[in-house]
This record gives sequence, C-alpha cells and structure tokens, in this order.
Amino acid sequence: MSHLRYVRCVKKLWALAQRLWVFKTTAQRHQKVMEEEKPWALISEVGGDGLLEDVTDVLTRHFHIISHRDFLQNPRLHGPRIRAVFQWNAQPVAEPALLALLPSLKVVANGGVGVDHLDVGYINSVGVKVTNTPAVVSSATADMAMGLLLASARRIVEGHQVAVDPKAAAPIANNLLGVEVTGSTLGIIGMGDIGYKIAQRSKGFDMKILYHNRKRRSVEDERAVGATYCPNVDELLQGSDFVMVAVNLTPETTGLIGHRELLLMKPTATLVNVSRGLVVDQDALVKALLCGSIRAAALDVTHPEPLPRDHPLLSLPNVLITPHVGTHTYATTRRMVQMMADSALAVIQGQVVPNEVTAK
Repeated sequence: MSHLRYVRCVKKLWALAQRLWVFKTTAQRHQKVMEEEKPWALISEVGGDGLLEDVTDVLTRHFHIISHRDFLQNPRLHGPRIRAVFQWNAQPVAEPALLALLPSLKVVANGGVGVDHLDVGYINSVGVKVTNTPAVVSSATADMAMGLLLASARRIVEGHQVAVDPKAAAPIANNLLGVEVTGSTLGIIGMGDIGYKIAQRSKGFDMKILYHNRKRRSVEDERAVGATYCPNVDELLQGSDFVMVAVNLTPETTGLIGHRELLLMKPTATLVNVSRGLVVDQDALVKALLCGSIRAAALDVTHPEPLPRDHPLLSLPNVLITPHVGTHTYATTRRMVQMMADSALAVIQGQVVPNEVTAK
C-alpha cells in the first residue's frame, strides 16, 4: 500500500511539473512575441544631454529605443522601423532631412510644454502628429520660479559665496541686505497652469498678486489665491515689486518685455523669467540693469542657451541665471517620460491622443 501511495504521489508531482513547464514555456513565448511586437523609437542619447538612464525603463517597457548616433550608422536599416521620435532638450532635431529617413514615423513626442523649436505645421503636413507634456511640469517649474525670486531677493547665492570664501572677514552680513518678499507685490504675466501654481505658492508669503493673461481666470480662481486681474500689462508692471514671466513663446510674446516695459517697472523691482529667453529683449535688459531702471533679474531661460561666455548678463552682479532647469526633478522627469510614452502609444495604436499639439 505504501508503495502504491508513493507511485501515485510521484505521478501527481510529475503531472504538476509538466503543467508548470508548459505554463513557463507559454509565458516565455508570449513575452518573446510581445518584445518582437514593440514599436521602435528614436531618441537623442542616454545620459549626457539626453534621457536620464534611470528613466529609460519607462520607454523600454513599450518600445525598442535606438540612439540618434546608432541610427545614423545605418539609416536605411533603421529608418523604416521608427514609429516615434522622443525629443528631449529639443534633440534629436525633427528637421525635414531626418523625417525623410523615417517613412513609418507616426509621432514626435516632445518632453516639455514648449514646442517653439518644432515646425509643427510641417511635421503635421507629412502625416506625423506632435505631442507635449503639459501640466506635469507645472509644479516643478513653479517651485523653481519661487526659488529664483527668493534667491535674488535675499541674495542667497552671494551669501553662500561669502560664507565659503576663506578671505572673508567679519562682519559680513551688513553687506548682504536684500529686499523683503513677505507682503510685497508679485505681478504674474501668464496665468496658465504654471502661473497659477506660482500664485498659490506666493500666497504663503502674504504677497499681493496682480496678473495679466489673455483670458481672465474665473472669480473662484482669483479668490482662491487673492489675485487681481490687470487688463493692461502696464498697470501690472508699474505696481509690482517682482514681475514673473510665465508665458508660452509665440509670435505675440516674442520680445514681450523690452525697453518700454522695463522703464515702466519700479527701480526697486526684480524681473523673473521662467518662460523662454526670447520673451525678454536681453539687450534692453542689460541696459536696464546697468542704469538702474530695475533692481535685478533672475532667469532660468536665456537666448541662446547657454549664453556666449562673454555675454554681459553673465558678469552683472544683480543677475542670477540658472541653465533652464525648471522641470529638473527626478519625479517630474519620470512623469514627463511616462506622458511621452503614453501619448506616442496612443498615436501608434490609433487611440484618442492626449496632449496633441497642432499648428495654429
């Protein structure tokens, strides 16, 4: 009897092992098929100015990716495979010469909100859609905007430099008097998602908020942050201690802040720009800073980026510049790449496309 039970037990274990083997083999075949069916996508590079290595897994879950350098080794082989181009820091450049090598291309997915570096009309004309990553970048950019404002007002970078200078002699604090942020007036030009989040943060500093926008926000939105609408931007410029520029770059906003606008600002005011470099006339800004028309400028964006090393903005003591890093947090970067992947997949699979950008 014990022998029979042993034989039956062995048979059951053998049958179970066979079923597990079949299951594993089927899963492996399914995984292989899924890998083979992944669409191909072109990226600039991993690391350097390209995608962070830590976030490429977001793309490789859904795509085979190839760097621009590797693609150029054999464009005839790789070109027909590419269904998506993922742009990061405006690279790879979606110019006609590249698009001509990609006959199967369906989408250019841009990492970021601004698409001023893309000829959307031309890209659409060759049957390719364009997407971007709005909203997801707003919180990080608003944080950066307030960081620039505070750093400029309270001379934080200068304070650090003095504190670590071995030649600095006490007392040093009296040479670092800044301007008050709490209770001051903030004028926001561009009250979209980013601008509104800046207003939310400034409320914590008891700032009076003025704003100018193409379209007035709802009464509820205004009341929530204590914002006052200025139909005319001149009123905002004249009344603000800090002028925050948070608009998209368009033909209408190019050169929005020039000689005239800077002269309207208080001589004690600070200009903060987190939009695009071309929104501000940089020659006019240099003159305003040199002659004291305004107190200071804090810029996360310039034109070009980076500025030439001999550009006068780089040597002015009342200018704070960061290298367009408003969205540069790990969490935001990962969310941006995920949004790029989701949008590209929607295009390729013929679904409703979130965050599509079309020519105006």
